[in-house]
Order: sequence, then C-alpha cells, then structure tokens
Amino acid sequence: MGTGAAVKERQLKCLAISSHKVNEDRDQDQQRLDLPSPRAALRHAVPLVLEAMIVPLALFYVVLLLAGFRGALIAALAWSYMALARRIIRGERVSTLLFLGTALLTARTVVSFITGSAFLYFAQPTLGTVVISLVLVGSAVIGRPFTQRFAHDFCPIDPALLARPRVQQFFIRISLLWATVLMLNSGIVLWLLVSSSLKAFVLERMAVTWGLTAVAIFFSITRFIAAMRRDGIIVKWGSNREPQPALLRV
Repeated sequence: MGTGAAVKERQLKCLAISSHKVNEDRDQDQQRLDLPSPRAALRHAVPLVLEAMIVPLALFYVVLLLAGFRGALIAALAWSYMALARRIIRGERVSTLLFLGTALLTARTVVSFITGSAFLYFAQPTLGTVVISLVLVGSAVIGRPFTQRFAHDFCPIDPALLARPRVQQFFIRISLLWATVLMLNSGIVLWLLVSSSLKAFVLERMAVTWGLTAVAIFFSITRFIAAMRRDGIIVKWGSNREPQPALLRV
C-alpha cells in the first residue's frame, strides 16, 4: 500500500485544457493550461531517466575500470533487465525510454560480447540514433509524430489536447528538431569514438549527448508554451493539481 501511494504521488496530473471565468458579470470563460511546476516535473522525469539511461551508463563505466569490458557489458544489461522486471512485477507502466533502451542495449551487448569489440558496442547506438532520427522525420512527414509517445512518458497528455491542430503542428515541428539534434549528436559521437580512448570517450559522449539533449528540451518546452499562447490559451506554471473546492462553487 505504501509503495503504491508513493508511486501515485510521483505521477503528474494529465495535461489538459480547462475553462476559468474571467468576468463573472459577462459570463466570460478563458481557456487555461496548467503546467506542472519544474520541481514536480523533475521529480517525475528524473527517476525515468536515471533508470533507463544514467544508471546503466554509470555502471558500465565503473565496472569497466574495475573488471574490464565484458564485465561492464554484463553489469549494464543486468541493471536494465532488473529495472524492466521490477516494473512488470509491480504492475507499473514500462516507459518507452526503458523499453527501447533495454532492447537496444540487448542487441549491442550480444554483438559486442561475441566480438569483444568496444568500438562496435558504441558504434551501434550511433547507427541506432541515425535510424531514430530518420523515423522522426518520417513520422513528421506522414503527420503522426513519434515525439508524442516520448512526451507521454514525462507528462501524460489529454487526447483532446493532442487533437488540437496547433498541438499536432507543434509535435511535427519538434520531431524535426529532435531529428536534427540526434543526427548532430551521432556525427560528434562518431568523431569522438575514432579519436578518443575508451575511458575518455565514455565521459565525452555523455557530456555531448546530455548537452545537446538539454538544449532540445529547452526549445521543446518554450516552443510548446508559445504555441499554446498563439492558440489563445493562458499557460500557468506550477498549477498542475486537482482544483480546490473553492474553485468549484457556482
């Protein structure tokens, strides 16, 4: 019971547009979108990112220094499978990030364990990143942006909000942004892979990837807010919570 309550507390309220009276005399309503506070959003997103990306990478690097390349492969993959199994056993939702990360890590580990090649281990995700960027472009072209799936991992979105033309246009454009960032990241990582030592590469790759990701996240959030405001919707930060009883009085 305690665990279930803790999980529920970390979950964010579904992102949806609500109506609020701006003039009682004229009975005027204003559409408003309540975004979670940055603190609440981080509290929800950080465990997902830690679980699917940061911990496997940290384990790989630590075990690489202590037990060598093959030991690092086993440690990173073992963590991902344990994280996946824990969510399934508890009946929790498996995030797209964790599912794809575990699937790609399994393929990387099998190939690299057989060949013993660290180059192949790190070259595979670079190729995978290129493929994902092309998928993002393709999904944007056909009008079914794949970024909607990842957005749901970090903040549940009401279907009615997703159906708005302005929101659909936003996700199409943001898919192209992320495709560009991923392609740029692949090029830089590939250059580092052929020019740096293995131990230096792991840290350099992490710095480049997280730096570019932070920039993409910043533009994603600011462009989403701008799109909502152009649609005549008031955007409020830190108010993504259930309405208080006083707001429900007629």
